[in-house]
Order: sequence, then structure tokens, then C-alpha cells
Amino acid sequence: MADDLLRDLLRRVSRSFYLSLVILPRPLREPIGLAYLLARAADTVADTRLIAREERVRHVETLRRACAGQASDVAAVARACAPHQAHAAERRLLERLGEALARLEALPAEDRVEVRAVLATLTTGMLFDLARFPGEDAASLAALDTLDELDRYTYLVAGCVGPFWTALCVAHRPRLRRWDPREKSRAGVSFGKALQMTNVLRDVPSDLRHGRCYLPSADLWALGLVPKDLLEPGAGARVRPLYRRLLTSALAHYDVAWRYTLAIPRLEWRMRLACAWPLLIGGATLAALAAHPDPLAVTAPIKIPRGTVRALLARSALAVWSDTTLAAEAARVRRRIAL
Repeated sequence: MADDLLRDLLRRVSRSFYLSLVILPRPLREPIGLAYLLARAADTVADTRLIAREERVRHVETLRRACAGQASDVAAVARACAPHQAHAAERRLLERLGEALARLEALPAEDRVEVRAVLATLTTGMLFDLARFPGEDAASLAALDTLDELDRYTYLVAGCVGPFWTALCVAHRPRLRRWDPREKSRAGVSFGKALQMTNVLRDVPSDLRHGRCYLPSADLWALGLVPKDLLEPGAGARVRPLYRRLLTSALAHYDVAWRYTLAIPRLEWRMRLACAWPLLIGGATLAALAAHPDPLAVTAPIKIPRGTVRALLARSALAVWSDTTLAAEAARVRRRIAL
């Protein structure tokens, strides 16, 4: 990873994912890093609210075609969207789209197929989100309908990464050749859903302010609520039964994800850490959400302190060689999630 596209730029657009990428075995870093950067670029375009929604849809579709290897004017996407980015790293990412796509085209054929497949699914999720939530603020608030729709959404935008990750790891790491790809891909789906459900639960207040409610309207209705009620003071107490139900669902996905991680051979310690770190950080975040008296009332996303993150990383780096010790680290975080 001797270039600044997959090192400096990726670190600037996502410090948390960069931790997992940089610890991975070298052959996995480029395909996984490129998949992340291209997905992040498309997501940045989808979230550029200073551009009309219809134009954003067209730009995401352009990137979707480009990632699939079809001729597309990605330079026009960069010209339209880059100037509107408040963060310099995201602006630079859009300006370097052509370079990232060229690197994708240069990947070995098997890796290129996997990257293109996961980007096709991720951009489907972005387009779903743009269509499902047509407004930009609380006045135009819309909600998902059912828990099944929420489950599909978490698959499209995160769960699909699990099978992608699994396929690449099996292809590049001989010690994993005995894995059952179907079984581990299903577990990988839960891995992605665990992290995405944590994001959904953490971001409820900001999503509501931007016109999006991922808490399903059918389940809100069962509590005597409609989405706009969640904007009212004290709504957290009324919606708490649904919120806790979703916390429980997320925790079940974490349990599957930890079994996936512990099934990685101990000699593949880099892969173990790349999986353990987001689970430990996500689990600690889930614990903070579960402990908060009213997570809908916060004005800034609930995050765990950097010191806590550093401690989690340090302990896991020592525990990675032992199934028992690593499982104990997972259990320690899980016990903090009081439901």
C-alpha cells in the first residue's frame, strides 16, 4: 500500500475503516480499499444536498455504470459535486475518481468481478435511499414501512459487504480454503448488518432532521406513534420498546459476527484484528446507546471516547492469538449492553 490513494486519502475520509484496511494482509488491501473508496465517493454524491435530488440520482447512476466497466463521464460528476463538499478529503476523492476507476480496471479479473458486484449492490442501496426519502428536512419526513424493509436496507448498504469480504479472503488466504463459502457469507451478512444497525440507531436524531426515519412506520403505529411524533420532546420514552427491540436485533447480528471472527485461524492474526476492531468499537457504541436515557434527544451523535477506542485496540492486539482471550474481550463488551 505504497500510494496515497489507498493510504493518505482513505485515512482522511475514514479513520475507522482505515484501521481495518491497514492491518489486513497486503494482497487484500487494494481490492477492499478500492471498493470502499468508490462506494464512499458514490455515497458522497448521494448526500450532496446542495444539488437537486434528481441530479444526484443521475450522478450515482453514472458512477454505478462506471464501476461496472461501462463508458461514463465521471469527470462531469466530479465537476458537478466536488465544489460542494465541505470536507477537503471528500472533494479530493471525487476529483480522483478516474484514478480509482483505472485502478479497479487493473485489478486481477477475479478481484475485479467481486469489487464490481459489491459496488452494484451498494449503489442500489443508495438509489433506494434517495427514492425512499424524497425530502431533505423534518418537514418532509418519510419512514420505512416494515422491519423487513429495514432488514433489506441494511443488507443493501452494508450486509452485502460480508460475502464480498469473505470471497476475497478465501481467494487470497490459503488457510481459509477449508471454509464453507456459503456458510461464512451468510455470517458475513450479519457482520455488515450489525455495524449498520448500530449506525441506524445512533443516527436517529440527525436522520429525522434530514427527513429520514428508519424506524418502521408499522412498528411505530403499534406504539401509537407516527414518524413526526419522534421529533417531539419526550418521544424517546414512548419509542423505547421499539428502540430496544432493534438493539436486541443488532446484538444478535454481533453474536454471529463474533463467531465469524473467531473462526478465522489464529495465524491469520491480521484478518482477525481487521474484523475484531470494528466489532469492538461498534459493540461499545451499542452499549452507549443502550445506556443512554434518551438517545433521540441528543444533538450530536453518541460516540465512544478516543481513549476507550485505544484501549480496545490495545487489548485486542494482545488477545488476538487466543480464542479464549479474544472471546472474553467480546463478552466483556457484550455484558455492557443492558437490555
